[in-house]
Amino acid sequence: MARALYIHWPFCLAKCPYCDFNSHVRDSVDFSAWQQALLADLRHEAEAAGGEPLDSVFFGGGTPSLMPPALVGALLDEAERLWGFAEGIEITLEGNPSSVEAANYAALAAAGINRASLGLQALDDRALRFLGRLHDAREGLMALEVAQQHFARVSFDLIYALPGQSIKQWEQQLGQALGYGTGHLSLYQLTIEPGTKFATMVRQGDFKPLDEDASADLFTLTREMTAAAGLPAYEISNHARPGEESRHNLTYWRYQDYAGIGPGAHGRRGGMATVRHKKPENWLAAVADNGNGLSEECALAVPEQASEAMLMGLRLDEGIDLAALSARFGLAPNMLCDPDKLAFYIAQGLAWQSGARTGISGEGMLLLDGLLGELVPKGLVSA
Repeated sequence: MARALYIHWPFCLAKCPYCDFNSHVRDSVDFSAWQQALLADLRHEAEAAGGEPLDSVFFGGGTPSLMPPALVGALLDEAERLWGFAEGIEITLEGNPSSVEAANYAALAAAGINRASLGLQALDDRALRFLGRLHDAREGLMALEVAQQHFARVSFDLIYALPGQSIKQWEQQLGQALGYGTGHLSLYQLTIEPGTKFATMVRQGDFKPLDEDASADLFTLTREMTAAAGLPAYEISNHARPGEESRHNLTYWRYQDYAGIGPGAHGRRGGMATVRHKKPENWLAAVADNGNGLSEECALAVPEQASEAMLMGLRLDEGIDLAALSARFGLAPNMLCDPDKLAFYIAQGLAWQSGARTGISGEGMLLLDGLLGELVPKGLVSA
């Protein structure tokens, strides 16, 4: 059953214009009520998905660094009581790099957090203003320094391929980022997501996204620089020193079971998909009425599980083990991956095969979405 636990904290101080995550701005939050509700949701999920000690816990959002450390500690204490913690468990908390939140880092570390993931997003003030961030570059770097003092492992995010961004500008910024010595970086190209403020701005002609060729050049540079610095890509947007990969996110990408609680959280357990109510008030009401925040709980057909496993696993530099997935789902390898198209893309240098393992090459990662649509048979994807 579940070896990983995701806890969603939905609140932010402001909604970033690029963000399509389940995040909400509220004038006030009743922390006592939220603690009681999150503990109830946690207990429900442990009853359904317990049985093995947890390898990882991840507080995501929203902005979990806005949570009172006492609330974080209470949730971790209860999770350990319900599941047990594996030796060396990874416990990550996402946060914005503001001075207010950095002031909580010592208390969060004392509560049990041992890995921090900071949303720096950019290292210069102009880009931060464009991205709608509340911190400036100086404040962000100070928060990073504080995080490195208190947590055994630290990662931070940057967004690149901004409008008008040149290779030279990104090379300078990425070189600066690599110089801070963290063992993990999440480096995302700016994507204009439907329903975001940026989508409206692009539609209105307020700015023009960077073109695909320029974005591809930045992606290639990113992989070259991170590999040279000893933090190669292990997933399309994530880079780490060997051994410092996000254990929690690998659970998703390797299609292993995980429990998800809190507003909008998803989970996978024993072939079941779980989804929580997204709106905070609706989730609270569901917990009050039913003892959990579930909005949906359904069994996934085997082909659908296999499709998800393929689509997630091919994001990874390690690729997937076709023989293992074939045995797991009782489906022939050619039902999981089109052999003729795989051979074609291997010849094109966009995919690779080594023994039982199959994956997308660095060049192929530029075309990942299209390749997934080609390699994973349509009947499997639509099942």
